[in-house]
Amino acid sequence: MTNKFIYFDHSATTQVRQEVIEAMLPYFSPKYGNASSIYSIGRESKKAIEEARDKVATALGAQSKEIFFTGSGTEADNWAIKGVVYANKSKGNHIITTAIEHPAVLHTCQYLESEGFEVTYLPVDENGLITVEQVSNAIKSNTVLITIMFANNEIGTIQPISEIGKLSREKGIYFHTDAVQAVGNVKIDVVDMNIDLLSLSGHKFYGPKGVGALYVRKGVKLTSFMHGGHQERGRRASTENVPAIVGIAKAIELATSNIDTYNNKLLELRERTINEISKNIPFIKLNGDRNKRLPGNVNFSFEFIEGESLLLMLDMKGIAASSGSACTSGSLDPSHVLLAIGLPHEIAHGSLRISFGEENTQEDVDYLLEVLPVIVQRLREMSPLYENVKRGN
Repeated sequence: MTNKFIYFDHSATTQVRQEVIEAMLPYFSPKYGNASSIYSIGRESKKAIEEARDKVATALGAQSKEIFFTGSGTEADNWAIKGVVYANKSKGNHIITTAIEHPAVLHTCQYLESEGFEVTYLPVDENGLITVEQVSNAIKSNTVLITIMFANNEIGTIQPISEIGKLSREKGIYFHTDAVQAVGNVKIDVVDMNIDLLSLSGHKFYGPKGVGALYVRKGVKLTSFMHGGHQERGRRASTENVPAIVGIAKAIELATSNIDTYNNKLLELRERTINEISKNIPFIKLNGDRNKRLPGNVNFSFEFIEGESLLLMLDMKGIAASSGSACTSGSLDPSHVLLAIGLPHEIAHGSLRISFGEENTQEDVDYLLEVLPVIVQRLREMSPLYENVKRGN
């Protein structure tokens, strides 16, 4: 073991920025009032929520009244998808999505299939991309929703969101995008991109866990997902998590105001890592589009090794990384994303995702590039399949 610790799993979660913590603290105490109360500390909480709504709206190019706070990105996805299809059942029951969505979208769509809805899961190419033509060809007379993630959480591929949004608007079909990985990493304007609904989550861009938001374009017909009180203008019941809402707003304000500098830094780290690993380790495959990908995402598959063993050995060297989505880390099944881009099971099991963040440095990359080839070689030496390759069989 080592005393060194390098965190390369920012797609799973990020640390909370100090400025965000400082913005949140007063709303634990002394400004702890319930935002539905009429006395002074209640009014202070209500004001803080509305100021936070303004900040999130500004970051997305939306109007304040189009932002609704949720308990997570998963809740926002569920609300967007179920809310639209239940509210528009008279128009149709067909949903279009992709085979590589986050489980929050895939499992919601699968549930809706059990409720009698029809879902088309668009296949992706070897880079994880779909085309506007695919979406267009999948549209039926009963299509009520298109839900396609902005950027993939495992392989980082960024979809042609603006073009899909334009098509959706022309066809009069609601368009939702799970932008949990994209917010803070990609410039987003919901108006220019013709997005009707967008989900985001605070802990992906240096905000707190347990808070998300759903953008709902004015005029979108959407049923309520949670019932109870009159919070969030009667659309989402539950006493507001004021500190977290303040935190997500401060985090998105910081992330979007510094996005160019942040992205340039991540791109340098990403490009060097991809180039050096490709040069120095044989029998590998870069997963995801080479250029249309999140600035901080690196995902490789390594033949003849198992991803969990690779992660454990990296952890012993003080490196925290992932083999895929944190939301599926308890599963022994290979990544559905890697299978969807055409990888066989045995290679899909040997994947490594590196996702960079603001605290990472070139020295961190130096260390990764030093230890990774050694670990990969050590693991391969234990594989009889690799022995056959070395013998030329």
